[in-house]
Amino acid sequence: MPGRIDGRVALVTGGSRGIGQAICRRLAREGAAVIVNYASQRGAADEVVDRIRGGGGRAMAFGADVADREAVRTMVEAAVHEYGPIDILVNNGGVLSRGTALTWDDAAFDRMIAVNVKGIVHTVQAIAPGMMARRYGRIVNISSIAGLGTATPETTPYATTKAAVIGLTKRQAFELGRHGITVNAICPGFIATEMLTALPEAAAQMGALAARAMLNRVGEPDDIAHVVLFLASDESSFMTAQVLTVDGGRTDFLSASA
Repeated sequence: MPGRIDGRVALVTGGSRGIGQAICRRLAREGAAVIVNYASQRGAADEVVDRIRGGGGRAMAFGADVADREAVRTMVEAAVHEYGPIDILVNNGGVLSRGTALTWDDAAFDRMIAVNVKGIVHTVQAIAPGMMARRYGRIVNISSIAGLGTATPETTPYATTKAAVIGLTKRQAFELGRHGITVNAICPGFIATEMLTALPEAAAQMGALAARAMLNRVGEPDDIAHVVLFLASDESSFMTAQVLTVDGGRTDFLSASA
């Protein structure tokens, strides 16, 4: 039986671990050829590719810092040469540095802007022209509930970049919709990735975060990957400029207003 995105080509930034690797594997299981982008985790990216190929899928790993426009262009050219035009772009790559409104570190913030915001600009500028020529494309930007205003201490600079992703998503959707391209965003809540669960304080932290969710649990990477698949498929063909929150019903927001 054909998959839901059978024959499509997908590029996932930050695809070597956590949410990114779950997205790569989910898209591959539904028939897409997947380019697993990584910034530095080559070994982890190769493991994702091996697992996809072991299951009969198609995948390749490509290292590129999305903050580097030329590196993104080179990656996209290599992907198109290997698999053909890219149909699905998932902008998952991101970095986080802690800080408050009073302890804002300019260098750390500049790096977050370069990756979390400009990285999306770079990939869309490299890939969207091909989508426009074919009048088809699915772009999914991974933001965060931090960008919506969760009351989590020391995340102000990060939250600022993720709020920018939400605004950028709506503008990209507005400008690309006439070309048959949908652009949507996902705001994950706390997701139990390998990096977070390895921390000594993880058990207590996850327990506290689970208590803040209406569903009384933290998320798993597959919880996000399932929603990405929906937005990447033709099932969401009449959805664009939307921001989907996937957080188990978190209650700790700074404001309840829309």
